[in-house]
Amino acid sequence: MSRIALVTLVVPDQDEAIAFYTGPLAFELAEDEPRPGGGRWVVVRPRGAGEGSGLLLARAKNEAELARVGDQTGGRVGFFLHTEDFAGDYARMRAAGVTFLEEPRHETYGSVVVFQDPWGNRWDLLQPAAPTTADQEHTA
Repeated sequence: MSRIALVTLVVPDQDEAIAFYTGPLAFELAEDEPRPGGGRWVVVRPRGAGEGSGLLLARAKNEAELARVGDQTGGRVGFFLHTEDFAGDYARMRAAGVTFLEEPRHETYGSVVVFQDPWGNRWDLLQPAAPTTADQEHTA
């Protein structure tokens, strides 16, 4: 096994989810295919991820699934979006109306800020700290 390909995110409306993830978050729509019975297979990925990890945006089909929308990780940050341009992505997302739950922080592990999607799922936008010379010597 070499990678996690997809993580399911239950949403109330796939078109709204596509609009959020491909709009303010600038993901790409990788797949949007009809399924038997009127369902859809919808996958979004961060731009440049190629065949890397993505989100399967699954429409909630019943009351139990609807009850989980926005709280799929019990109120914890459940998703981690890495960036190479923290300040630029933060400014772009904020201008696009993304809800941030705190001010950006600069920690030893990198720059981070918590945001939420329109349904309440919490995300970290994170630019990991560059490895130090000691880190590089340790791995050499």
